[in-house]
Amino acid sequence: MRVTEGGIELEVPGEQTEGVEESVFYNPRQELNRDLTIATLRAYREREERAESYLDAMTASGVRGVRAATDDWDVTCCDVEEEAVDLARRNLERNGCEEAVTVEHRNVNALMHDSTFDVIDLDPYGTPMPFADAAFANCRDLVCVTATDTAPMCGAHFNSGVRSYSATPQNTDYHAEMGVRILISALARSAARFDTGIEPILTHATSHYVRTYLELEHKPTAADAAIDELGHIYHCEDCMYREVDRGLIADPLETCHHCEGNRMLTAGPVWLGPIQDPAFVASVRDEIPYTFDTAPEARELCDTLAAELDEPTHYDQHKLCRNWGLPANAMDEFLADLREAGYAASRAHYGGTTFKTDASVGEIREATAENLN
Repeated sequence: MRVTEGGIELEVPGEQTEGVEESVFYNPRQELNRDLTIATLRAYREREERAESYLDAMTASGVRGVRAATDDWDVTCCDVEEEAVDLARRNLERNGCEEAVTVEHRNVNALMHDSTFDVIDLDPYGTPMPFADAAFANCRDLVCVTATDTAPMCGAHFNSGVRSYSATPQNTDYHAEMGVRILISALARSAARFDTGIEPILTHATSHYVRTYLELEHKPTAADAAIDELGHIYHCEDCMYREVDRGLIADPLETCHHCEGNRMLTAGPVWLGPIQDPAFVASVRDEIPYTFDTAPEARELCDTLAAELDEPTHYDQHKLCRNWGLPANAMDEFLADLREAGYAASRAHYGGTTFKTDASVGEIREATAENLN
């Protein structure tokens, strides 16, 4: 069958149906991811003018490579599966860019160790960690990463998360952000092995995946600075109190500082630093044309990301109110109460009732209690 995305026409397997996540070749639910990738590449070219080469590391149908090529990037498409390589070549030819794109039928780790690229895009099925070292070894500027194994990252599949990310994930009420920060922590440690520091300039957790864009700085001091952004989250299962502690060695809390309960979780090492560059996110938003089918959703997402606080966890208003035995009020009113009490507060992109604040769980209740009763 044929589909159209971002102004290009693609051939995809005829058995592909809408919403099938297991498809090797083309997942329609990732169109938002791919539209944001093109907008990010456009914005990043303004940020780093020398960036020219782009590796579509798991090309599958070739959709990312074709779209980047039509945006004038020097593209290499790679896949270990012969059927995928043949399909990618047909799609490149269909869109008139086959002569401008290099197609490699090869293990992409070997390719990344042999060649240098300005931008490397890792979009595997499942965890990206088996490809991270090779990417950081030979990428100059930007590594783009998708992880679809959200259950291991957020602690729902605990042992798998420990194995894949060399960290302790915990299944909390902010499970999507747990996944984000477990992933970036593992990537920071991978980059540091090559004396490279990372700066996440755009990150989002959408549907069944996490996507992050990491700008690189190749010097030991930058790697050290990235490692300094790692630490642990201590979380109370009873009252949802949480606090963070920087450093690679955990010092777990035995009892909760808010309710004095002893059902405490320790997660980490996680990334505790910012996961966005708000100015860059705003520039990405400006590069999203309304001709993209996901434009309204992508623009709204960028607006939320740019305004989101840097706090390393988020709350769900409905879960808090349910825990307190109180009815929830309108989110705008709820956040206004926090701000009037002197705390920073913003919506979070993880869901319509999620928010971030620098207030503790006790301070949140005190600031909002009058309008919740």
